[in-house]
Amino acid sequence: MKNLDLDPIDKERFKKIGVGTLLDLALLLPHSYENTTLTPAPLLEQINTLHVKVISLKQSPKVFQIVFDVEAWNAHLDGVIFAAKPYHKALFKVGNELYIHGKVSYNNGRLQMVQPKIVTAINTLIPKYKTPLQNKTVIELMTRFLNLESLLNEGLHVNEAEILLSLHRPSAKEASAFSSFGYSESILNVLKYVEIHNYLKKLSGKKVTFPSCAKLDGDETPFIASLPFTLTTDQQKVIAEIKRDFLSDNAAKRVIMGDVGCGKTMVILASVMMSYPQKAILMAPTTVLANQLFEEAVKFLPLHVKTLLVTQEADSKENLADFDFIIGTHALLYRDLPTCALVMVDEQHRFGTKQRALLSALVSKQAWHPHYLQFSATPIPRTLSMIQSSLVDFSFIKMLPFPKDITTKVIAKKDFKALLEHLRSEIAQKHQCIIVYPLVEESEMVNYQSIDEGRGFWEKNFEGVFVTYGKDKNKEEILKTFKEEGNLLISTTVVEVGISLPNLSIIVIVGAERLGLASLHQLRGRVSRNGLKGYCFLYTNLAKSERLEKFSQTLDGFEIAELDLAYRQGGDVVEGSIQSGKKLVWFDMVGDEEILKEAKSRLEASPREQRSLGV
Repeated sequence: MKNLDLDPIDKERFKKIGVGTLLDLALLLPHSYENTTLTPAPLLEQINTLHVKVISLKQSPKVFQIVFDVEAWNAHLDGVIFAAKPYHKALFKVGNELYIHGKVSYNNGRLQMVQPKIVTAINTLIPKYKTPLQNKTVIELMTRFLNLESLLNEGLHVNEAEILLSLHRPSAKEASAFSSFGYSESILNVLKYVEIHNYLKKLSGKKVTFPSCAKLDGDETPFIASLPFTLTTDQQKVIAEIKRDFLSDNAAKRVIMGDVGCGKTMVILASVMMSYPQKAILMAPTTVLANQLFEEAVKFLPLHVKTLLVTQEADSKENLADFDFIIGTHALLYRDLPTCALVMVDEQHRFGTKQRALLSALVSKQAWHPHYLQFSATPIPRTLSMIQSSLVDFSFIKMLPFPKDITTKVIAKKDFKALLEHLRSEIAQKHQCIIVYPLVEESEMVNYQSIDEGRGFWEKNFEGVFVTYGKDKNKEEILKTFKEEGNLLISTTVVEVGISLPNLSIIVIVGAERLGLASLHQLRGRVSRNGLKGYCFLYTNLAKSERLEKFSQTLDGFEIAELDLAYRQGGDVVEGSIQSGKKLVWFDMVGDEEILKEAKSRLEASPREQRSLGV
């Protein structure tokens, strides 16, 4: 990162206007232009610049009226100033000749200019910037730092640099076109490109690599051969990518992203075998999920790999250093952990950045940097993963071990009787069902029943009904008991992630339109875990919902991520945010994938240092 040579005053100025790189500065565009070229004939409802002579004045309590003679137009012009200040009266004296600037209109058959502004320089074009600094200061910064050479050094092409410069220093004709018609498509495409180019360079500047604590060369092949099923092509591909990471000189930093039920647990266990005999640790967001991962590890890992579960409930007093693979919840953060060569976080978006960093710190020692893998069953849009790949490496597991057979249907009040019959039919086949409510308690703000209002009906009409929700202290135990002996679970979205219920065939989501498509997909992913025929019913009071109908037509989590992005206009997926908190203004997450591909391709082909403004 090559800093420009700035004095302290300039550094402070750039800090004030939120500019950290040269391209940040280039993207700080004028909101308007002040054209002081003399106007040869009246341009109605537009800004005019005139040479005038004051003919007469008239003062009332609220209005200061001036009659100007405009020699070039051979006409008189009425000037109107509201709330006139003493300096107005000093400037506008009968007989004075001056240049004025303002919008000209017709009023009662006479030319008029409201709030005329005196200009001291004519035949100039002044860009106007909205910043905390004075406009002339910003212009001076632009003049000093923005030029063709500096923009080419940032990796822009000549035509892109020239277009950017023309926005800051347009001709009178260009300025008029920008003001009247906005930016053309070609200019907008340049702004989109420059913005995402700048963002990717910022991200790559944040990507930090460390020498790995150890090359992990454990052999995972006997473990894979011992499995009673064949791994999918995607699982094998991702394991190979992780293996390459483990054998490189730098510590791995990889996100493994899969769809619901894609079999990421086997990738986790294969990673443990590649790490062995070095120690590995895995943090999961809930006790239920930690338990399930522990059960799978005990079931499939060889006996010589000693595995331990650490949760608040299973707070083992054993010496953690005696184990090869430690699985736990955030309870791990409160234990004295052994030094580990591999750190894994499951459903990583459920933990805060600080929690994830703390886990890494707890298993590290000075200059010891473990390999770090994050797992998620919540796919994100392609554009987002392409952007974030400047920061971390990505792997994708799209193939499912069991093809999902789930019918998704949008239902309403009129379908309730048929739903009850379907629930009874599934329960008769020893299958389980979940009803997801939007709230625990009644609320006037939500036009749907809560758990408290609805549970009585289900408990009266069905046997084996269990109820739980997020703040229920016993929810982990209730979910465990339901898995073994329940028919119907009444719950909130607490069941969204992780819980494995092999006999679950129906999920009913009440007020489905209130949830994001990613959450709906996670909930739907609870059914048909082992290829069982599944049903997802989206209950809504809306007469029609295109979003829910489109959701019901696909089971592909990656397609749903794209749908979610389109319906949110890309706004709140990552808040379209750059790390400094600024939003992407020009680049559109939904429609500009080709521009993103070009930016990534060009940056990879010609990596350049980003010109930081040292703030």
